[in-house]
Amino acid sequence: LLLSFTMEQILEMFDHAYGSYMKYAYPADELMPLSCRGRVRGLEPNRGDIDDSLGNLLFTVCFILFFAQLLNRLEDFEEAVKKTVKDVRLDNDVVVSVFETNIRVLGGLLGAHVMADLLKQRGEKMQWYGDELLHMAKDLGYRLLPAFNTTSGLPYPRVNLRYGVVNPLSRTGTETDTCTACAGTMILEFAALSRLSGESVFEEHARKALDVLWEKRQRGSNLMGTVINIHNGDWVRRDSGVGAGIDSYYEYLMKAYILLGDNVYLERFNTHYSAIMKYISQPPLLLSVHMHNPTVNVRSWMDSLLAFFPGLQVLRGDLKPAIETHEMLYQVTKQHKFLPEAFTTEFRVHWGQHPLRPEFAESTYFLYKATGDPYYLKVGQSIVEKLNTHTRVPCGFAAVQDVRTGAHEDRMDSFFLAEMFKYLYLLFSEKSHLPFDIDDYIFTTEAHLLPVSLSTSQPACEGNNTDLYTTQVEDLFTYSCPSAQTLFPNNPSFAKTIRDSYKYLTGVGRAPHTSPVRYLLFYLNVKLLLSIIEAMNLIVLSFLYSHIHSFLFVKDSQKGVYRVKLVAEVRHTPEEEEVVPHIVQLISPPFLGRTVLTAGPAKFGMDLTKQEHGGSIVKSVPYTACGHIENPIELQGHIALALRGDCMFAAKARRLQEAGAIGVIFIDQREDSSSAETPLFQMVGDGESTDDITVPLVFLFSREGAILTGALQEHQNVDVLLLPKERQLGKGTGLPPGQGGHYNPTGTGERCGI
Repeated sequence: LLLSFTMEQILEMFDHAYGSYMKYAYPADELMPLSCRGRVRGLEPNRGDIDDSLGNLLFTVCFILFFAQLLNRLEDFEEAVKKTVKDVRLDNDVVVSVFETNIRVLGGLLGAHVMADLLKQRGEKMQWYGDELLHMAKDLGYRLLPAFNTTSGLPYPRVNLRYGVVNPLSRTGTETDTCTACAGTMILEFAALSRLSGESVFEEHARKALDVLWEKRQRGSNLMGTVINIHNGDWVRRDSGVGAGIDSYYEYLMKAYILLGDNVYLERFNTHYSAIMKYISQPPLLLSVHMHNPTVNVRSWMDSLLAFFPGLQVLRGDLKPAIETHEMLYQVTKQHKFLPEAFTTEFRVHWGQHPLRPEFAESTYFLYKATGDPYYLKVGQSIVEKLNTHTRVPCGFAAVQDVRTGAHEDRMDSFFLAEMFKYLYLLFSEKSHLPFDIDDYIFTTEAHLLPVSLSTSQPACEGNNTDLYTTQVEDLFTYSCPSAQTLFPNNPSFAKTIRDSYKYLTGVGRAPHTSPVRYLLFYLNVKLLLSIIEAMNLIVLSFLYSHIHSFLFVKDSQKGVYRVKLVAEVRHTPEEEEVVPHIVQLISPPFLGRTVLTAGPAKFGMDLTKQEHGGSIVKSVPYTACGHIENPIELQGHIALALRGDCMFAAKARRLQEAGAIGVIFIDQREDSSSAETPLFQMVGDGESTDDITVPLVFLFSREGAILTGALQEHQNVDVLLLPKERQLGKGTGLPPGQGGHYNPTGTGERCGI
């Protein structure tokens, strides 16, 4: 009875959401549930690159086509097909995201075509249907193809549906970067289009992009970076994880093998998967590491998009880590009602938004089908209840602006209808209730279904090869597609045993960890110190009174003695300096790369001209960082903000690095100084070797610093990138960097970012 009630709830919620769209928003792409009107691109306030996912293409109608058929509402399905054929126009002078348009619109058209053709073959409905949706899909495919006209074969992130890329009217083509997921999440839809239409050009281009990405993997770790240059194939961002910016690349390698039957895709996936489990998976966490130095974690938070990964691990047949990570995610939802857009490794909110993402429901569905454990039905019920309680509004369902306050955002993304209700419905359905055998299909990243029979309908794309240079360790699932019903038949105790150790994960939290304080800093009068040294009968050779800044007493823990270090400042005149302007670029919502602050570099620490660096910012306590650091726990894994003055830059940097900071932004203490009025300079060391300082360091004048500290005060969690000004991410591309779904390197709004 409870399951039946939950199923009725899901259907009622879908009717409320879709009915609100049809009543208030059609034919717009999306519904604005608080305003009770459609979001029409160009008529609503511009949201930056988030709107690149909108192309006036009736996203929502495309998405519900399959769901209506899934519910066996054949009249609704047929009506939706007719509306799509009648009202969707592809010849629009609009710049769209190649990635989003592929997974949302092309995938929706192909999935709906497959279902329409199935109904026609059965003789039940759609006898009038003449492959109209397939013809539309092919038209759209050709409109996306100009994006692949690059030297490398990696696609441009954006394309004009009417004018392509190179046409002067296209308003695109200046981009240099794209995210790994953006370039690597084309193969399912493009290959399906090729095999359904008989035109191989689509699969060939998608395959070439995957070949390039495979060649560009880090050969030592077999990991991928997050952002890559589409012209020369150089990595722009080298952080590697399984979340935003990279997630669906791994997903599509696995699913391309299932859909197309090509071992090359599986071999590549297995190679990457071994690396992920070696470096990124730290159960129950999935962390981000540096692709060239994978033992180094690059951030102390995780984004919500990685919630899809346990579902992918079920397909891989690796249940234990899938159960562990899923349980961690469930505990986070218990603590915050929903998965925040990003949360720390201590499970605190990092970014508070929740745009009704479906990835957690997706993994819940796969785990239930794999284990038969009714626990996952309870998880599904909690998702339904929280959506109804905290996001339902009179005109649909509204995204959560901040899980800490429950405030709403006037947004109901199309993926909410496309995926959330589909996975919830399937979670509570029996196979016998469905109008077709769902095991005959594979889910795309937007939960459209494509038939696995495509693997035998046409030969694979020519040239498929791989240069695996090591023998992969093979296991039961290396060359198989696990069947949940066969391998894990209703064995709830298996999952429970694994889950129990994570039952109170967020309630207890992690024990506070503080690094032992090894440095004691005293600020003494020079004459006083000299008298102390004289009293100790030590010979003083010389002191540069004009340059001595402080004395550092360092305890030798092994010998139990203190040694004295004289810290002297060595200045360079401006004429001697060749200053390379740097920037601090704010990449977290709502900035998304559009706020850029000019900064000065340092002559020591990490060389940012060779490697950009990013992270979230935290103020040092004390703010000058010239005494004992009082907040090392908060600073660990973050970029510290420190005020200039009272002691030397190198002394501050050492102290903050020792406290666990991964970078330092120094802010000028002089009021109203700015880069527009004062020449930039390079920060210098203390006259001693600064080789021990390895974190990146930049300097902001006070006006720029006030913008940064104001952002931190207003938004609590602010992520930044530190890099040379000439390499500003998104410059001339319209692509904000960082973690965008969504909050990503492309800002496109789905798995690649917002």
